[in-house]
Amino acid sequence: MKKTFAILAFSSQIIFAQNIAQKLDEAAKNLMNSPAAISSTLSMYVADENGNLIYEYQGNKGLSTASTQKIFTAAAALETLGKNYTYTTTSSYSGTVSGGILNGNLFITSNGDPTLGSWRYENYKPENFKQKLLDALKKSGITKISGDLIIDDSYFDHQTIPGGWPWDDLGNYYGAGVWGINWRENQFDVNISGTEFKSFSYPLEGVQWLSDLKAAGNSDQSLIFTAPYSDVALINGSLPSGKVTTVSGSVPNPPLQLGVEVQKWLSESGIGFSGKVITSSHIELEGKKALNISDNKNILTYQSPTLDKIVYWFLRKSINLYGETFIKTLGKEKNGNPSFKSGVEFLRAFWKSKGINQNMINFADGSGLSPQNYVSAKAEVQALLYAKKQAWFETFYEGFPTQDNAMKMKSGTMRDTKSYAGYHTSKDGKKYVFSAIINNYEGSGSTELQKILNVLK
Repeated sequence: MKKTFAILAFSSQIIFAQNIAQKLDEAAKNLMNSPAAISSTLSMYVADENGNLIYEYQGNKGLSTASTQKIFTAAAALETLGKNYTYTTTSSYSGTVSGGILNGNLFITSNGDPTLGSWRYENYKPENFKQKLLDALKKSGITKISGDLIIDDSYFDHQTIPGGWPWDDLGNYYGAGVWGINWRENQFDVNISGTEFKSFSYPLEGVQWLSDLKAAGNSDQSLIFTAPYSDVALINGSLPSGKVTTVSGSVPNPPLQLGVEVQKWLSESGIGFSGKVITSSHIELEGKKALNISDNKNILTYQSPTLDKIVYWFLRKSINLYGETFIKTLGKEKNGNPSFKSGVEFLRAFWKSKGINQNMINFADGSGLSPQNYVSAKAEVQALLYAKKQAWFETFYEGFPTQDNAMKMKSGTMRDTKSYAGYHTSKDGKKYVFSAIINNYEGSGSTELQKILNVLK
């Protein structure tokens, strides 16, 4: 009797899976047969929680993923670095302190903390770092600095932007690059009424603006263009007239920006400073040798939030800066090379070692912003299934947003690209792991993919 019941239960599971597969197939084919999908490509893969295939539509097909690629970077960072990993920023000085006067230089250095000065974390905001630095100077008895303020951004290489990122993206907040020292997530805000600049979230050091803005329309159609290390910014497109619009851009030289702000803090707190603000990159440009700080006296060690908290925001708000910092960190710590190429090679080797076919994971960066990334839906599901078995899974899963259709999944959006990847438990208790990616779709890829995935509800 028990054997008969088991056979019936197993048979009913097969029939149920077949029904779901049929519904998914019908929905997928309806989309791909629609006029808006005439030039589109779809890659979709759905498995149960044990990895058994439920349905696929060109599941092996590599497509541009946009931000669902972040699942690969987040998982690899959690496993390789550990959820309690922290970045470190230090302040030190050369020379000696006598009578309150520092006869030497003040240094700030970091190993690339992407959260330094971020507004997202309690107790880690810009004012927290400011206060700790000023307290450290006071404790050291420093009331005047006779030398320079040196912002040491040498931890990574000079390439701050991954190859393949579109020029249209670089100057906007989501196209911020990665430095050895990052500050305020390398983002600034500017308030503009029509074509008139009203105010900045903070003054941009040494940046001059060229504007081709037009006052037109009812929405923000502007683009900011800034290049790393450049002192010229361009804005074009259009903004509504008659109201103030906040536009967010990427800082062209974050280490210099931090230095100028620290200089201001010193002045406000009554600490004398007669030197210059210099970055290690500027020292190189002047043809001088890199400074040796090994004999410096350390006065402040400032730890970032733990990696689990950084990964949460990386996935929840899709912060590209975090992903590219992870890539450089992995490249430097595991391959001894902080280049994007090194980090991407590590990422690809990591997932190959977990059983994913390397031809289905052609990474170009760690965030998905480059249109040169090509990943298959099956590879994304395999990564999600791997993560589900790990001790750090809850940290990973917590970062997934709940979308408009009430499904918990990471989304990806780029021009003519839409993707979703995530986990879902249906109302009858079935657990699914899925990925759906569509490229070159003329309509609302978000709406259409959610219609298909709603079958799993």
